[in-house]
Amino acid sequence: MAINNENGSKPAQDFVPIKEVRDGVVILKDGSMRAVLLASSINFALKSPEEQQSVLYQFQNFLNSINFSIQIFVQSRRLDIGPYINLLEDRIKFQSSELMKVQTREYMDFIRNLTESVNIMTKSFFVVIPYSPTIIGKKGGVFSGMFGGKKDKKEADNDEYMQFEEYKSQLQQRVDVVEQGLVRCGVRVAQLGTEEIIEFFYKLFNPGTVEKPINMDKSE
Repeated sequence: MAINNENGSKPAQDFVPIKEVRDGVVILKDGSMRAVLLASSINFALKSPEEQQSVLYQFQNFLNSINFSIQIFVQSRRLDIGPYINLLEDRIKFQSSELMKVQTREYMDFIRNLTESVNIMTKSFFVVIPYSPTIIGKKGGVFSGMFGGKKDKKEADNDEYMQFEEYKSQLQQRVDVVEQGLVRCGVRVAQLGTEEIIEFFYKLFNPGTVEKPINMDKSE
């Protein structure tokens, strides 16, 4: 797909700052790296005054404990109930009681009418953690231009892999600090893997895509 402008046409990829996603790490075109955490919500209003004060105190301590910037991103999207309706329709086929079939159909009609009259939204909370390597090559992003002399492809690939692992380790240290701080506030977190990050950005750049919740209880 090409986007036209006054200077001609440019591919849509030119307007996306992401170079690649590798091992759960977003590498931007400027060479910097990002990790993305999915965070749960807490019902602050239902907590006692003492609990609210404790949450605020822990969150204040968390902010004071980090020496790098983070981005908190809140995404609100309309929830797609199509899969849930399909599940109910499948359940009807296995119901032996006519009464249960009638009640299930009535419940499906209620859900359809409710979602048609009211937009049911789902909110997702993300924490983006940055890391910018000290040395950035002028061309090719984060890894090119770092190793002097001429090297064969195998050696260059090995050097790039080792450099990536080193930077990834530095980024992971920041991720661990953020995770620990949020857990103390009562917030559950899960680091997004490569496929989940790609899905996240696809939906972000394609807002018409229906929302599918990401599993907080996934295993790494």
